[in-house]
Amino acid sequence: MTRSWNAAPPVDARTIALAHDAIVGNHLSTTGVRRVVEESWNRALAHRLDPDVISPSFDLDDDALREYRSRHPLALVLPTIHRLLIRHTFDTGLIVAVGDQAGRLLWIDGDRALRRKAEGMLFVEGADWSEAAVGTSAPGTAIALDHGIQIHRAEHFTRAVHPWSCTAVPVHDPASGDILGVIDITGGDDAVAPATLPLVEATVAAVETELTLRRMDATLRSGPVAVGWLASTDPGPVLAVGDTAPTAGTHPAAAQSARAQPATEPFVLSVLGRDVAQLSDGVTTVSLSPRHAEILCLLCWHPEGLSAGRLAELIYGRADAIGTLRPEMVRLRKTLGSVDPLLVPTSRPYRLGHPPELDIHRALAFSQRGAHRVAIASYPGALLPASDAPGIVTLRADIHARVRDALLVDATADSLLEFAATTEGGYDLDVMRAALTRLPPGSSRRAPLIDRIARIDAELARN
Repeated sequence: MTRSWNAAPPVDARTIALAHDAIVGNHLSTTGVRRVVEESWNRALAHRLDPDVISPSFDLDDDALREYRSRHPLALVLPTIHRLLIRHTFDTGLIVAVGDQAGRLLWIDGDRALRRKAEGMLFVEGADWSEAAVGTSAPGTAIALDHGIQIHRAEHFTRAVHPWSCTAVPVHDPASGDILGVIDITGGDDAVAPATLPLVEATVAAVETELTLRRMDATLRSGPVAVGWLASTDPGPVLAVGDTAPTAGTHPAAAQSARAQPATEPFVLSVLGRDVAQLSDGVTTVSLSPRHAEILCLLCWHPEGLSAGRLAELIYGRADAIGTLRPEMVRLRKTLGSVDPLLVPTSRPYRLGHPPELDIHRALAFSQRGAHRVAIASYPGALLPASDAPGIVTLRADIHARVRDALLVDATADSLLEFAATTEGGYDLDVMRAALTRLPPGSSRRAPLIDRIARIDAELARN
């Protein structure tokens, strides 16, 4: 037996099913199953679980669950999880579940037909899918072992779950290292494909990075925190930065008097792949005019500040357009001041004391770290594509070149093909040819890609 986190056993599914019958059904020793799975089965047996009965507990009613979820730190990063994972699972036969540190499922989304089917095994929001409740499963076992893992069909302890496969990775509090929760992909065999575990791991890395940035920003805004995020297995509330701890075991619905106001979360300026930029802190979302989006984006990109003449040149193409810029800055200050006074830029030079986080920075950070699939998911399109402001045009080309060049250096064929499927990469022959060289000789994707390259070559030749 080998201790492997990936669902790549050296034997077929029938052998695993036979091992399950021997070990779980008859308490006999046998071979043919991963050691990490057999150890999990034995823990389930020690909990006196019945492999023919699946009965996760539901210890929170609907109102308490909603309250508990709203206070959980992972609620802050749901947009990131949606962008990197969930939005790719609709109509694909996969669902994504986000659970807490105790294995309780908090949010489930993805393929709607599969979600309805999963209800038959009580894989629903609010259900306890820890090992102690349902035995071996990716979410519960990932938490038990504090490690990402894939569980394939009959490797599940409960027979009702044998038609399913899943991959899960725990999420940690960046400050304490404690487990905050778990992110899981569930479905058929695609849920344990070789690329799935690295994909979920990359998403978890993005989530933990965002939590770190939010903590740092909250600390800068509010001063040192008294209490960090609590990652207790108790079903009481999980606190955000700056909360005051309630009495241990307090039910979420009864903890209102013990809570401080939640810390202000950092604003994010989203400018990639959209003509109408948005400024949001997860609670308040403001759509900016095209001109205000251009100005705010450039000030975020230049944290050292810009003189009035230089900003006018970047926006209007003329350093002497200061008279046009100044009224626009007055209107921008009024807009930002109504959202958060800390966002209002100073002058001489124009500068942001508390700049929002740019979605550009996130995409570039993933690209530079080699997390190419996450970088592509974080790069939905060109920077403010409708803008013709000289500074935005230059920055747009620079961002695209950085993401593209990082892909060409060491990205996998899958990542290159994903980029080639975007609007920005749809005619990029260098990317397609790089993908072709990295595909295995016998890959079924080679012929369509060769045909696509030939068609684009012919089209460009005609033009």
